[in-house]
Amino acid sequence: MTRDYLANYATKKQNLCIGNDTISDSLFKEYGVNRGLRDINGKGVLTGLTNISKITSFKDDGNGNRVPCDGELWYRGYNVKTLTDHIPQNGFGFEKIAYLLLFGQLPDEKELKEFTDVLGKSRTLPTNFTRDVIMKAPSKDIMNSMTRSILTLASYDPDVSTAGIDNNIRQCLSLIATFPMLAVYGYHAYNHYENDSSMYIHRPDPKLSTAENFLRMLRPDNKYSALEAKVLDMALILHMEHGGGNNSTFTTRVVTSAGTDTYSAIAAAMSSLKGPKHGGANIKVMEMMQDIRMNVKDWSDKDEVKAYLSRMLDGDVFDHKGLIYGMGHAVYSLSDPRERIFRGYVEKLSAAKSREKEMSLYNTIEEVAPVVIGEKRHIFKGVSPNVDFYSGFVYDMLGIPMELYTPLFAIARIVGWSAHRLEEIVGMNKIIRPAYMSVMKEIE
Repeated sequence: MTRDYLANYATKKQNLCIGNDTISDSLFKEYGVNRGLRDINGKGVLTGLTNISKITSFKDDGNGNRVPCDGELWYRGYNVKTLTDHIPQNGFGFEKIAYLLLFGQLPDEKELKEFTDVLGKSRTLPTNFTRDVIMKAPSKDIMNSMTRSILTLASYDPDVSTAGIDNNIRQCLSLIATFPMLAVYGYHAYNHYENDSSMYIHRPDPKLSTAENFLRMLRPDNKYSALEAKVLDMALILHMEHGGGNNSTFTTRVVTSAGTDTYSAIAAAMSSLKGPKHGGANIKVMEMMQDIRMNVKDWSDKDEVKAYLSRMLDGDVFDHKGLIYGMGHAVYSLSDPRERIFRGYVEKLSAAKSREKEMSLYNTIEEVAPVVIGEKRHIFKGVSPNVDFYSGFVYDMLGIPMELYTPLFAIARIVGWSAHRLEEIVGMNKIIRPAYMSVMKEIE
């Protein structure tokens, strides 16, 4: 009754909000304000400095001109392509690269073993936490479930607000270690209570990698192949960090600058990441691909695929938004380095899962979509697939339910959030408070 009453009142007032909160596009140009803190050429407004990562998408041509180039992503001075190339064929890299991002240098063998042991022993939750917090009031939105758990974990930490780098490192490592548990347990609780399915609560194995533990806890039989774990490990590495300007990382830094505790800062980042314009992008790709599979009769016919993508850009089909999801990126121009690295692993997995026909469709879209976009849109830079284009396909082949796609992003990105939180605490010591130009008309 109360909900309906409030809903009716809100409906009556929505047009009032729209009328009084709409700001003319011309005013942004008049006052030199860049929407989304990006200029008309897509270049971001500088809001901070960082030593953690670097994104390269344009280079100087030698004549002072800024020209598009193949994208590069750097973690702590190392090209991500180089880092991933040096991961042993039968090994995993998430923990090693997490150490690099958090502490600024690659670990030696002894340091890596100590770090992985610390993470392994930290994969625990407070007594009865799973029952009392995660299993009560389960939610289809696992991001919301995880965020609630993060904030509740603060209640179990006697040093929740204690200053000091060491305490913040402890809290960050604890959350990095337990994030897979919060995600998987949250999903199983939802699947049991809402979908009437069996519930599995498998304890993590402290000797296994983050990727292996995720698959082990998710699956009823605890089983996974070496290739499956390897591909998931690579996905986590490539989603781990992406500069200080992405929405959730910037949120982390803004909230941290206010002096809040680790749990609150990470919960704020989670709230940012769950947005469909950020962490939920791979879900839109999967929905789009399902629509294409249903409406394109011959997946091998490039002309038919191109024609359907053209209709999609015109807003005639799919969600009528006029977008081809997974194509283009706010920062990269000619290519997304993460997609280029990931594609090889996607191909291996598709072959192992006998899904080469779908892989071929993805390849066709990757080829023709930029052509269609170039024909129909005025663009200032190149268009190429981003990492989200393939990630949903990978998760589907791994049998990961869609409810866990964005939580998987969070399991990776909390490493980057933690690194930026520590850097903000150590080096900035000033609250982030940008200015907004008021265009309000004074009545009296």
